[in-house]
Amino acid sequence: MKLMYAAAAAASVLFALGTPLAAHHSFAAEYDATKPIKLTGTVTKFDMTNPHAWVYMDVQSDGKTVNWGFETASPNTLFRRGFKKDFLKPGTVIIIEGYLAKDGSHTGNAHRVTLPDGNKIVLGTEENPG
Repeated sequence: MKLMYAAAAAASVLFALGTPLAAHHSFAAEYDATKPIKLTGTVTKFDMTNPHAWVYMDVQSDGKTVNWGFETASPNTLFRRGFKKDFLKPGTVIIIEGYLAKDGSHTGNAHRVTLPDGNKIVLGTEENPG
């Protein structure tokens, strides 16, 4: 009987631990390290959420406005690098360097942002992922 309870408890713990991990993904699963991108645009939204923060920006392309989304590091990692929530207010013009999504959407993985004052902050991995 004790063995059955121990097995049930162990299964519950493994299930609870495995659920959040399954939702997390690797860089290579979604982004292409051989397709770097550098875009200038206007911030529309900044979501400081876990497991990764997101920057959304409007980019002018062929006379049209295209909204791009860029995944960054975790909020905790950004804070440790000196990043503040108010660095990317809507209306701020920024330059983002990163890597395109494999699915061809207007999505990328942000490596670095250049702020209007010229200050550059690493948003993704310290090294290029490729």
